[in-house]
Amino acid sequence: MSNLKIYLAGFEVFYPNAVELGKEMKELCAKYGFEGLYPLDKEIKPLPTGRETAAAIFEGNVNLIREADIIIANLNPFRGEEPDSGTVFECGLGYGWNKKLYAHVKDARTMAERLQPGTDPETGLYRDGMTIEEFGLSNNLMLSIPVTIVEGTLEDALRRVRADLEAEQA
Repeated sequence: MSNLKIYLAGFEVFYPNAVELGKEMKELCAKYGFEGLYPLDKEIKPLPTGRETAAAIFEGNVNLIREADIIIANLNPFRGEEPDSGTVFECGLGYGWNKKLYAHVKDARTMAERLQPGTDPETGLYRDGMTIEEFGLSNNLMLSIPVTIVEGTLEDALRRVRADLEAEQA
């Protein structure tokens, strides 16, 4: 159980201090007895075109997800109201490969509650003119059903993973 690998999906890779953040996240995984796999762990050298470089990054991340036993995703809003699309893809890939899926969010209120300030009280439509999915879930059902979503931080999610694994062993 202590050799399990966790892929750390999320938009942390876009921060200017992404490498440092990844190191801290991996150290936190080690504190709970896991090996953290961070998207920037692989060494990708720039290739002749941006598309070729992007393809190499994609393949490297896919390989890290394949290697992982568990995915913990940062599903906090990224550049808007929804999670990072790359992170969502990684969750879907992990689901397809039967990985255990966890996520952390700062605010686990329902989507309707979080989006209420932008919702027309008469029509119930969001400011974009569309309905809001309302199943009492914090994220879209395609994430909220297969992913164990933990309100809090990465550390809170790691605690939950550890507790769930220990409960499975009992």
